Amino acid sequence: MDWDSLELTRPLAARLCVVALVAALLVPSGVSALTHEPVELQKGAIDEAANGTTVIAVQGFKGRGQNSSKKPARLVGVGPEGDLEWNYEPKEDVTWFYDVDPLDDGTLLVVGARTDGTTVFKYDPDTNSRVWTERLDIHDTHDVDLINGDQLLIANMRNYNETTGTNNDRIFVYNRTTGETEWEYRFERIYDRGDGGSYTGDWTHVNDVDKIGEGRYMASPRNMDEVVVINRSTKEVELSLGAPGDHSVIYEQHNPNYIESEDGTPTVVVADSENDRVVEYEYAGGEGRNATWERTWNLGVDGNLNWPRDADRLPNGNTLVTDSLNHRVMEVTPEGEVVWEYYAPWGTYEAERMHLGDEPGGPTIADQDAEGAYALNGSAALTPGATERATFASWLRNTFAGTPISGQVDSFAERWAHVAPWVRPVWMDPWAFVAFLGAAVVTLGWTGAEAVYHRRWIGGRLRAGYERLRPSDGADSTRSDD
Repeated sequence: MDWDSLELTRPLAARLCVVALVAALLVPSGVSALTHEPVELQKGAIDEAANGTTVIAVQGFKGRGQNSSKKPARLVGVGPEGDLEWNYEPKEDVTWFYDVDPLDDGTLLVVGARTDGTTVFKYDPDTNSRVWTERLDIHDTHDVDLINGDQLLIANMRNYNETTGTNNDRIFVYNRTTGETEWEYRFERIYDRGDGGSYTGDWTHVNDVDKIGEGRYMASPRNMDEVVVINRSTKEVELSLGAPGDHSVIYEQHNPNYIESEDGTPTVVVADSENDRVVEYEYAGGEGRNATWERTWNLGVDGNLNWPRDADRLPNGNTLVTDSLNHRVMEVTPEGEVVWEYYAPWGTYEAERMHLGDEPGGPTIADQDAEGAYALNGSAALTPGATERATFASWLRNTFAGTPISGQVDSFAERWAHVAPWVRPVWMDPWAFVAFLGAAVVTLGWTGAEAVYHRRWIGGRLRAGYERLRPSDGADSTRSDD
């Protein structure tokens, strides 16, 4: 046997295997690119006509309009049968859309963020024009409500004061007529610096505030995993749902919807975003931050919701759900059946039925005798993450369930599910993206292994190159033609 030939063949065979593996991992990306059919503004499952026009706020990503990005921001109005009625794109003072509230006169209160502040405006779909515009010097505001005629109730996040070294995240009331702040509530009253996110940056991420009664405001400090009801006069917390760090109740929630049962029991429907579900809690007793709640509804046990960020109970008992990273809005029955659906990429944020106004309310799950946990069924599943096929995140969770590292894997799976869609090319299937990253890891790993294997040869070449460039001992490093 020629041992020298064998020694040469082994590295060659290993390299060919690596090349073949990388090529195989890249095949899904190629197929995805060739077969990609973009999901644009289009209807999904329409089993029942919606009761009126649905307005959808689409956040978008790194884009200022439909024609400038593959992940556009926009506002759209959708008819009962899923027909597009109008499409409003960002102007120069808006980069992303967040909250949209139907007003009694048929107009919309819209919140748009830009890199240097927040734009709030009243928009008239009939004339496709703004009635008025307020530009606020506050960063990345997600929610503003119009109350008491001419006042703006504002959720103010990322409000760190570098001069004083304090975080002033708050909710406040701004009077449009006088231009003055009339009232404010700072979250430093109830939270410690170590709670939530970075105290010097995105500490509370308060993403929603609603007036739920005279002098009663419900706020959603997302990073605290808690919903609080604040009394305007006393500045005391009347009720709270959840607690900082307790992810079993709610985990970085969005847009809670306050409703009451037939007997007046407080109930909260909330998009439990990081837990990829919509839940409903019924008040069980206690006061303030010692209040207790019973979970009566859990929608999304099949794992096919991806970062829902809005859920409103409708008068007919169904729930209007905004499934953000599946880029769709659905009307869902208490049992989880999708009866109306519309796809609006990219990153749907909130949806409302125009004629019902902001936070319409409707019967609780308990009043409908529908308590329980339900999977979704009946969706058109037009986006890859909305299919019945297991996602990479759910595959990871299921594969490592019950193992010593299941906690770490679950944490990674959550991050993956909510970060990967923002960086994945729109033409690439989610599993093709996994394979592409696998190819990159294999390539980098093999490159490192080759560098270690050939380290002596590489070192010799580097030394030889250095010697050629270094001037000889005693020689003048400059040259003269004299």
